[in-house]
Amino acid sequence: MDNFFTDTPDFKFHLKDPIVQKIVKLKENDFKESEEFDFAPLNHDDAIDTYEKILEIVGDICSKIIAKNAESVDLEGPHIENNEVIYAKGTTADYKALHDAGLIGMSLPRKYGGLNFPLLPYVMAAEMVARADAGFANIWGLQDCAETIYEFGSEEQRKKYLPRFNRDGATAAMVLTEPDAGSDLQAVKLKAVFDEEKNTWILNGVKRFITNGDADISLVLARSEEGTLDARGLSMFIYDRNDHAVEVRHLEKKLGIKGSPTCELVFKDAPAELVGKERFGLIKYVMALMNSARLGVGAQSVGIADAAYREALKYAEDRAQFGKEIVNFPAVYEMLTNMKIRIDALRSLLYETTRFVDITKVYEEVKNIRSLEKEERMEMKHYARLANVFTPLIKLTASEACNRIAYDSLQIHGGTGFMKDFPIERIYRDARITSIYEGTSQLQAVAAIKGVTTGVFLEQIKKYDAEILDKNCEIRTKLHKMTEEYGTIVQRVIDMDSTELIDFHSTRLVEMAGNIIMGYLLVINSQRDESFTKSARLYVNLVRSENRERFDYMANFRLENLEMYKEVDTTVLEH
Repeated sequence: MDNFFTDTPDFKFHLKDPIVQKIVKLKENDFKESEEFDFAPLNHDDAIDTYEKILEIVGDICSKIIAKNAESVDLEGPHIENNEVIYAKGTTADYKALHDAGLIGMSLPRKYGGLNFPLLPYVMAAEMVARADAGFANIWGLQDCAETIYEFGSEEQRKKYLPRFNRDGATAAMVLTEPDAGSDLQAVKLKAVFDEEKNTWILNGVKRFITNGDADISLVLARSEEGTLDARGLSMFIYDRNDHAVEVRHLEKKLGIKGSPTCELVFKDAPAELVGKERFGLIKYVMALMNSARLGVGAQSVGIADAAYREALKYAEDRAQFGKEIVNFPAVYEMLTNMKIRIDALRSLLYETTRFVDITKVYEEVKNIRSLEKEERMEMKHYARLANVFTPLIKLTASEACNRIAYDSLQIHGGTGFMKDFPIERIYRDARITSIYEGTSQLQAVAAIKGVTTGVFLEQIKKYDAEILDKNCEIRTKLHKMTEEYGTIVQRVIDMDSTELIDFHSTRLVEMAGNIIMGYLLVINSQRDESFTKSARLYVNLVRSENRERFDYMANFRLENLEMYKEVDTTVLEH
C-alpha cells in the first residue's frame, strides 16, 4: 500500500501556496526559536522540509497501520470495562504509533512539547488519517482541545495539561451536548457550582453523544450562573479523568465510525477548573472550538471521499463485465471522473479555508509577543471575516460531497459493495455522519449565509477573478456568467425582504457561491500546475448546470410557496 502523503501530490502543491510563506514566518516568530530549540527551522525552506518529512511519516503510519486495522476496529469496536472505555485493539495500536512518532499535539508550541506546526500541515495529516479510518480520525483529531486550552486557558493550566499530549499521549474530548440539548447548546443544563470549602468548581449532570467521552482531558460546557436559561450563563471547564468522578453510563451503538466511542456520561460532584472567564463558555470558547472541529470534519470528509474514490477506481479497473473492464463504460468513467474533480475542488477549498484560519490564528499569537501594525490588524480582520464564512462552507460542501462520492463508489461496486467483502461498505457508513455532527448541513448553511448576504463571498470571487492571468480564458467566461446569475438571484432573494425566505434558500445560495469559488480556485491552481487544468474545465462545466438549476428554482419561487411548505401534512400521524 502506498504512502498516503507521497501518493497525493496535492499536499506539496498546497504547502507551496504564496501566502504560506507569511504564515510560517509569523508562526515561527521570524525563526527566532531556532536559537532555543534544536529542531526548530532556520528559515522557510527548512520549515517546509520539516512539514513534508513529518507528513511522510504520518502517511506511512496511515497506510501501514491505521488503514490495515480499520476493518478489525469496525468489527470489534470499544466497550466499557470497570467504568472505563476500552478501545478496540487496532485503535490502541493506531494511537500508540502516532504517539511514538511524536504526532500528538502537532500544532502546540514547542515549550509545551508540540511541533509548533501551523494548521495547514496538521489538517493535511487529519485528511490522511481520515482516509485510513474515519472513526479513528475523531479520536486523534480531538487534540484540537489542547489548542483551546492553549488559546484560552491560564499559563498554569497550559503547563499542567498541554505537555501531557505529546509526553503521555493524552486523549481529549469536547463534552458539550446533552439529552435535551443537541445543536441548541444554549439549552445546556449540566450544573457548575463553586465549592468555597474545596476551592474548586463542582460539576453535576448528564452529557450525551460525547465522542471519546472517557478521555484523559475533557472540555466541559456547563451552566455556572444559577437562574439563567441562555448562553450567557454558560462557562467552560477542564475535567481530568484522574479524578474518577464521572460514570460512563452507556456506549451508543452506531451506523458508522464504530471505532470512535460515543458516550453518555454522568458527572457526580466532579471537580473541574474554569477556563478563561465565566459566562464566555459558549459565546467565545466553544464557538472557537467548534470552528476548529468543523474544519476537522471538512478534512475528514475529503479523506473519506478520497478513500471512496480510490476503492471505486481499483474495483472498476479489476471488474470485467460483457467482455471488458467496467472502467471503460461511459456510465462508470463519468462517475469516476466526477469524483476526482470534486475531490480536487474540495481539497482546494479545504486548504484555502485552512490558510485563512491559519493567518488569523498566527496574528493572534503574534499579539501576545508584540503589538500589531495597523496594516497587520487590518489584514487579520480581513482573514478572520473570510475564515468565519469559509469554515461552515467547507464543512457543508465537503460533507455533502463526501456522502455523494461514497454513494457513487458503492454503486460502482454493485452488489458486492453492499457486502462486507470490500472496504466501501464501511466507508459508506462512516461518511453519513459527516453531514450531521459538529452542526448539520442545514446549520452550516445558516452560518455561511452571512457570506452571501454581506457580500463576503462575492468580494472574494472578484479577487480570485483578478488573479486569472488569461483574461480571455473560456473557463473564466463561464465563471463570469455563473457569478452574474449568482449576484442576480442573491439580490432577488434579499429584495423580497423575508429573513425566513433567506433561511429557506440558504443551502442553495451557499452552494452556488461554493461552486463558483471552487471553480476559480481550480483555475488559479492550474496557473501554477497544469495538472489542475482538466479538473478546472470539467468541474466548471459540471457545476454550471447545478447552479443553473438552483437559479431557476429560486427565480420562479414566490413567497406564497413558502407558506405552502410551512403547512406540513401531519395527517399520516393520525392513522
